[in-house]
Amino acid sequence: MARIPQDQLDRLKRDIDLVALARSRGVPLEAKGSDFLGLCPFHEETEPSFRINPAKNLFHCFGCDAKGSVIDFVMRLDGVSFRHAVEILRKDLPGAPSPSTPTKNNPLPALVTPEAGDDDLRLQVADYYHQTLLESPEATAYLEKRGLDPAALVEPFHLGFSNRTLGYHIPPSRYKDGRAIRQRLSELGIIKTTGHELLRGSLVVPLYDLEGRVVQMYGRKITPSLRKGTPLHLYLPGPNRGLFNPAAFRNPEELILCESLIDALSFVSAGYTNAIAAYGTNGFTEQLHEAILDAGITRLLIAYDRDDAGDRAAEALAERLAGEGITSFRVLFPHHMDANEYARKVQPAKHSLGLVLRGAQHIAGPLKTLSLIDTPAELSPEKATKNRHIAEAEPLLPLAAAPEPQGDVKTQEIPASPSFP
Repeated sequence: MARIPQDQLDRLKRDIDLVALARSRGVPLEAKGSDFLGLCPFHEETEPSFRINPAKNLFHCFGCDAKGSVIDFVMRLDGVSFRHAVEILRKDLPGAPSPSTPTKNNPLPALVTPEAGDDDLRLQVADYYHQTLLESPEATAYLEKRGLDPAALVEPFHLGFSNRTLGYHIPPSRYKDGRAIRQRLSELGIIKTTGHELLRGSLVVPLYDLEGRVVQMYGRKITPSLRKGTPLHLYLPGPNRGLFNPAAFRNPEELILCESLIDALSFVSAGYTNAIAAYGTNGFTEQLHEAILDAGITRLLIAYDRDDAGDRAAEALAERLAGEGITSFRVLFPHHMDANEYARKVQPAKHSLGLVLRGAQHIAGPLKTLSLIDTPAELSPEKATKNRHIAEAEPLLPLAAAPEPQGDVKTQEIPASPSFP
């Protein structure tokens, strides 16, 4: 978990008036010399022993020995963690506490009600994660490190970031609504039995059905210094369901099928907006199959990783779909590369991905013209027209060969570490 910068903590302790904060929480105070005195809110007493020193902005109860800063005050009064108390106080900067500050009788408002349906509940959480990403430079920096354009992806795909603050916006477990909502979120797998968010520290990609309901979420860990063995890729528990980029199915021409969501985002970021994703080489689901058939897709460009598993899965899928009238082409990256690594290493990505798409090898199904309906406008029209047709008499590329960058496409090496599986 990222540490809260010390300068932010110092500002909270300095700029939030502890006297005003205590009074806003129902603690009557009277001036006593240079201090303020009142009944302690942390234990029962009849004689005031709770004292605030406004010069130091610190409190001390001489009855129960509670003491500390504004952060300690909120932690004790609301029964919350240090980080949660900081989140509450941040809302009050730079002025005094507002009437909406949560108290024991007025907890933080819930994101949803316990009566919300599963899809609505997932949508509310996805909305919160999306808003969190917009305020999280570390999440944007991760996208850029992966060669992904935030402007092309964050809003259109409602990308989010789980920074471990979801629980701060749900009533505590001691409240009936808080217990009910946490139970629902636990049943959906969004919150673990420990109370932690399953996707904490992850870039979050919501997955939808064709009606636009959020039915699944994918999380990719982006925080550094993870414990050894921590899974980098996570889905909510349950069957693999939900589609990435449902809008792509509205065009009855062709789709680019990727092995992973990061690869699909790489194509979309480069301008190829008809990219979709499976759940890995063995994750071509029946829902995905039915969506392709229902959309009337006639050509599929399979852009799985260029390794033995990817090659075998692409061939098996192509044979399966050929019997349904769908023509499949294998997108050939250099050996042991995936779409994201190739797009980052060979710049600009629009051109490099265009090269491998136009050089895709026919595997199975009726031999048809590759339209590449989403070829970026920046590509030369003459070059695109010349390369987008695969002549029936033209010999097919051997599976071991991958189209290499040509022309004005420049290779930009990236550091070998860290790697991005």
